[in-house]
Parts: sequence; C-alpha cells; structure tokens
Amino acid sequence: MAKKPPARKAPAPRGPVKNTGGRPAGLFTWIAVGLVVAVVATLVVIKVTSGSSNPAGASGFQATDAATVKDLTTVPMSVFNTVGVTSNVAAVSPPIKLKTGQPLLTGKSSTGAKVPEVFYFGAEYCPFCAAERWASIIALSRFGTWTGLGNMTSSTRSGEAFPGTPTFTFARAHYRSKYLSFAEVEETTNQFSASLNNYTPLQTPTKWELANFKHYDNTNFIPGITASQDYSIPYYSLGNQFLISGASYTPALLANQTRSQIATGLSDPSSPVTDAIIATANYVTATLCQLTKNKPTNVCTSSGVVAAKKKLGIT
Repeated sequence: MAKKPPARKAPAPRGPVKNTGGRPAGLFTWIAVGLVVAVVATLVVIKVTSGSSNPAGASGFQATDAATVKDLTTVPMSVFNTVGVTSNVAAVSPPIKLKTGQPLLTGKSSTGAKVPEVFYFGAEYCPFCAAERWASIIALSRFGTWTGLGNMTSSTRSGEAFPGTPTFTFARAHYRSKYLSFAEVEETTNQFSASLNNYTPLQTPTKWELANFKHYDNTNFIPGITASQDYSIPYYSLGNQFLISGASYTPALLANQTRSQIATGLSDPSSPVTDAIIATANYVTATLCQLTKNKPTNVCTSSGVVAAKKKLGIT
C-alpha cells in the first residue's frame, strides 16, 4: 500500500478525528480523494468521520469577481472539443457508472419542475474538493447559470496536502437551470480550530443528504477500495446514476497559480491545467446529458462530449 502524507479527516456523523490510511495506486480511478500525484504516485484520502455543528456563514466570504465567473462559465465550445477527454500531463478519471436500478435522484428546477439532481458533499479545507469544483462548476454551467460563488483556497495548515489550492466555495452559491438542480454541503471551512482539533463546522447535511452520502460512497459502489476508505470527499451523486468520489485529476496542477490565471487560461486548450479541468468537465457533462436525455442538444452532441460518452459507454 502506498504511503501517504498525513491528511486530517473532515467531520462526519460520529467518532473521533484521526488520520486516514493510504490507498494503492493504479485503481480504476483516483477515488475517495485518493490522488496519484503527478510524478510521485502518492495517495491521500480525506474521510468524513465526526459530527458537524449548526450551520454558519462562510468565514471571510469573498464573492468571486465577475470576470473570473465569466471565464469559468463561458468556456468556448472549441476548447471542449479540442481537449476531449485527454490531458497531456495528468491522468483524468471518469465518473463511476452505478449499478442499474438505482432510483433517480431528483430535485426542483429553477422553474419548479421535477428534474435530475446533482448532490455535492465536501469541505472548504479539502484540496481534492478544490480541484474538482473547477470542473463541476464548468460542466454545470453548460446547463444553467451560477450566482453567489465565492473565492476559496484549501487549507494552508502545516502538514496538509496541496496547501492553498485555489478554488471556489459553494457555501452561498445558487444554481439555476431548467434541466437540473444542484444541492451542496460544504461541511467545514478551511480554518482549523485548535479547541475542536478540527476544521470549523460550516454547513450541516440533512438526514437525507447524509443517508445518500453514506449509502453510495463506499465499497458497495466503488470498485477497488477497502472499507477504511469509505465515506471520503469530495463526493458527487449525479442523479444517483453516476458518482464521483475523490478528485478526477491531481490538485498539484493548480499549484503556484492564482485563481485568475487558471480561469483566464481556460480559453487555451494547450494549457496543461486547462486540459485536465476540461477533460474532467467533458466527462461530467456526458453524465449530465444522460440525465437530461441529451439536452441541450448543442452541448450533448458536441464532439468533446461524444468522446466522453464513448469512454463511459453511454449514448
């Protein structure tokens, strides 16, 4: 088993906070926040293990500026199609297709209609959540619009993996779409509390949200992991038909760059950061097209999404 640097677990329903075990390299995907770091092949797992407190506002919330949001949510179609599902510098893992017969996860669209839902469970301190948010925001922007995104970095606390990874927070975000709904839990901030010996609680999952997370984010649905790696973040249920457990590419790619630099670079398909983010976004888009019955048509029939569908074995 590969040795990993220490990673503090995020809060969960019960139990003490302690460090998690590593995960062997070469599994079907970099799951449960286990990431093969670009050259080193070291894995890190962040797990949810202790209860959260009452909801709170995002500490020091800073709204993302309009220019960055525009760069993030208006990536040219040509970039998606040029990248496809290939990154020249890092492996990109696709979402997991769940066993047949799972009940469709639904919510309310911005018009009040019953639609498939995307459910995210993560935390602001988590670098793997940080990396995955880029791609998930981009993918969902192809089906709707975002407001209320905030600037965030993963924890800079000594000993944490990929400290200060630039990203966003969903804590005050709102998503509007006629095709999909989005629900989120940012369970903790990126600020460590010495009195709690953990990160400061932020949002509390509902009983149903916690049940969904516990039901799917484990060895019953994720091939190749052990029970000690169950219930790790980031977690996305894509309508209960696909899931993402862990980051799809290494956060190392985002190091030493500002949020603005990464966002501006999204118009350049030759950027090594861009191709990993966009390849991930194409995979996520393909799963969402499956949920929306291939609407909108121009997105779901684009060559980048078609390439992702082919890799995923869906139409």
